[in-house]
Parts: sequence; structure tokens; C-alpha cells
Amino acid sequence: MDILHYQKDFITYLESKKWVREPRNLYEPIDYIIKLGGKRMRPILTLMAADIFSNEYQKAMPAALAIEVFHNFTLIHDDIMDAAPLRRGQETVHEKWDTNTGILSGDAMLILAYQYFENYEPVVFQKLAQLFSKTALEVCDGQQLDVDFETRNDVTIDEYINMIRLKTSVLVAAALKMGAIVAETTEENAHLIYDFGLNLGLAFQLQDDYLDTFGDPETFGKQIGGDIIENKKTFLYLKALEISNASDTQKLQALYNQKLKENTSKITEVTRIFEVNQIPALIKEQIQMYTEKAFETLSEMNISKENKQGLKNFGLWLMNRSV
Repeated sequence: MDILHYQKDFITYLESKKWVREPRNLYEPIDYIIKLGGKRMRPILTLMAADIFSNEYQKAMPAALAIEVFHNFTLIHDDIMDAAPLRRGQETVHEKWDTNTGILSGDAMLILAYQYFENYEPVVFQKLAQLFSKTALEVCDGQQLDVDFETRNDVTIDEYINMIRLKTSVLVAAALKMGAIVAETTEENAHLIYDFGLNLGLAFQLQDDYLDTFGDPETFGKQIGGDIIENKKTFLYLKALEISNASDTQKLQALYNQKLKENTSKITEVTRIFEVNQIPALIKEQIQMYTEKAFETLSEMNISKENKQGLKNFGLWLMNRSV
């Protein structure tokens, strides 16, 4: 089980697809966002799960492509909602074209994603489509909660964890379960691999929150401090409110109640408050906790020792990223 092998095979499959057709203004942005790169983590998960449960990961390629196209669709729309200038170090779709193009090309990607399931037999098709619809709706739920939280001053850490579960983790979990469905493994295995992905997804998103403030701008591919600029109530912010003294709490709340043209001093001050309150160490504890929770589900899975280790290695690889 070699992550780089799945990655390479998936990219070859992806590049064999012809994205651009008429009308070009609809399909060129799709081609652009899909070719912007990224780790291709979600499709790798689909291929890996199919391989673990059936030793035939090639047949999971269409499902893996569906999840990658869907994921990139959410990125286009997320970037519009966040007014984000950069994605993976390059111009976002709505900046390169315009907002209307971003909306329509994103819509087309959602429909394209469903078309890839047509490669499967009816029983597998139905299971994939059911899981995908449930997941897509949950991602929308999570995105709406994220938007709601921006104007609320009473968000709890539990509510935040639920939001990232919906917005990010369910897609990681579904990517794995889709591989299990294509492999036609037991319901129990499919359920367990979903749980593994759910916890790993939470760890992954918390790490993303950490890197957004404390990552290396050279490797992160997004603007450092983007969450602070957007007043996103991430775990870092909520934990700081919970444990800071009155003066820091007041400062944080005041800083998060404004949108500025120039954000350098805001980012510096918020980062300072996080650091003096040991927030980086506390979020790392949470990341570790969810990673271990994911690893615990592996013991119940009816798969070989080697495959359990392979999934564990993937989790460790994912959590050691700097981007």
C-alpha cells in the first residue's frame, strides 16, 4: 500500500480526462481549479480503501474522481464566499474570471461529480449516490454554520467541532467509505472506515486551523492569518477566549468585531495573544487526541495487520504535513 503510487496513478487518470469543451468559459475554470494541484488526499483515500478491501483499486478511479471534482467545486464556492484571493498559491477562480463564472462552473462540477458514478452497477451506484448526497448536504450545513458563526459571539468549542465535522470531516470519511462500497466489503468494515476518516478529518482540520496562523507562508499555499482577517472563530480563538485574562479577551473580541483594509497589526496582536496563552500547544493536544481516536477504530476492522499499518501510516503522513 503505497500512497505515492495511488497519487501517481490517480493523477495519470485525472490528466487523461479532457475538461475543456464548449462553452469554454464554463469549462476552462474547471480545468484550471482541477489542475491547480494539491495532495489529492481525498481520492487517494478512496483508492486506498478499495485496495484494502478488494485488492482492486483501479475500479475505484471514477469514484475517486467524483470526490476530487466535488471537493474542488466546494473550494470555488468557498473562495467566493470568503473573498479569498489565493488558492494553492495561485489566483482563485472568481479572481481570474469573475464571480458569476465561479458560481456556474462550480455548479457544473457538482453535476459532473455525480456522472462518474454511472460507471458502476446499479447496487453500487445507489450506495455511492446515497452516501454522496448525504455528504454533500452535510458539507452545505457545515458551510452555513461557518458563515453563521462569523456574526455570533457565543459560539462554543463543541459547536465549532460539529461545524468542522460537517464542513470537512464528513468528506474525508465519505472518501474512504466510497472505496469500501466499490470494493463491496461488509457493512461493518464500511462503517468503521467511515469513523476512522471522521476522526482523522477532525485532526486534519484542526491542524489546518493551526497552520493558518502558525504555518510557513512558503509552503502553506494560502495567506497566513486568513482566518484572523476573516474573523473566523476557530478552535484557536475560542480556546483563547475561554482561558485568557479579561484584558486579552476584550482585545480579541474587539479585534474580531472589525474588518480592516490593512491587517498586519491585527494578525500580529491576535497571534501574540494565542502564544502567551499556550494555544498552539492546546490545539496540538486536540489534534493528537483525534488522530489516536482514528487509530483506535483500526483494531476493530476485519483486515490484515499490514493494511491496518498502512492506514496508520497514512494518518501519520497526513498529520506530518507542513502545507
